[in-house]
This record gives sequence, C-alpha cells and structure tokens, in this order.
Amino acid sequence: MTATQQARRQAHVAQIRLEKERQTRVRQRRRLLGLAVLLALVAVVAFGLWQARPTTNEAGGGAAPAFTLPSTTGQTVSLADYRGSPVLLYFNEGAGCASCTQQMAEIEKNPGFADAGIVVLPIVMNTAAQIQVDLDAFGVSTPYLLDDGAVSQAYGTLGKGMHAGLPGHGFVLVDAEGMQRWQGNYPSMWLDPDDLLREATARL
Repeated sequence: MTATQQARRQAHVAQIRLEKERQTRVRQRRRLLGLAVLLALVAVVAFGLWQARPTTNEAGGGAAPAFTLPSTTGQTVSLADYRGSPVLLYFNEGAGCASCTQQMAEIEKNPGFADAGIVVLPIVMNTAAQIQVDLDAFGVSTPYLLDDGAVSQAYGTLGKGMHAGLPGHGFVLVDAEGMQRWQGNYPSMWLDPDDLLREATARL
C-alpha cells in the first residue's frame, strides 16, 4: 500500500469515526430532548391534578353574607327568606358550562336534599336569557339566582375555577340560623350529589 493510499484510508477511517461520533451525539440529544418533554408533561399533569384537587374548610360559624338577587323566574330571592332552613349555595360558571348545569340536574334528582330540609340555591353571573338555554337543555327546574359578582365575591368564590372573574364550582352551607358552616370548591367541576349531601348533613 502506497503512502497516498494509506493516507486516504486513514482519512476515510477518521471520517467514519467522526460520523459515528456525530450520530452518537444526535442520539444523545434526542434522548435528552425526549426526557425533557416527558418531564414537562409530567409537570403539566401534576400541576393540573394539583389545581383540580378539591378544597374544603369549616367556615367557622360566622354569619353568612346577606344578599337579595333576581332569579330566572323574575322574582327576587333573599337569603333571609330561608331563615329556619339550611341552605346550600351552589356557585358555578353558569352559561356554557355543561358540567355545571349537569351538577344541578343530578342534585335535583336526589331526594335526600329535600328529605333533609336543605334548600339548594344555584348562583351564576349571567342574565336569565343566557342561563335559561342551559337549564332547558338539561331539564333543570330550580330557579337560578343572577349575580353581578358582588355575592360571589362576598363568599370568596371568584377565581376558584378556570376564570379569574367567575366563580368556580363550589358550595357554601348556611345553617338554619344563617351561619356559614362549610365551604367546598371542586375545580374538577363535579361532586357526586350523595357526597355533597353527606358533607352538608354532617355539619348540621
């Protein structure tokens, strides 16, 4: 083998070695990128689960903020109207939130609330026309109370869901004496009515 041939052979070997090293680096970068994407997905899922976790607290027995609101029936409703009966306020995102309306539809089907003497008052930040479309679609007959945001803010429900300026998906229990007994927020947009009933009756 001549010196020229040997030099060409060495150059070819070197080129092959460089190409293998390049391919190794590419594979390593792809593995690292894949790992980074996986970690990012895990972080997103974990954050989503953390955000969707329910939060509940004993309300401390303070007086529930008084309110008077118009309803979808055209009448006005005051919290004071129900003094002597426990009331469960259901704050939710309202129009366009199918799971919110489905929640109320399922509550209506559960006779346990009436048996326990608990009145459920759904409260939304909509006009009657906006929310009535959803109520008709899900066959909900309970009148909804129409809030301009003041009541939702007074009960600390704003920004508890996906929208900063709207209530999330939460409940506030007011006892027969008008005292706030319990509050629960459910960003997953659902609480089984039987579980809701147990939460309420356990505090009355």
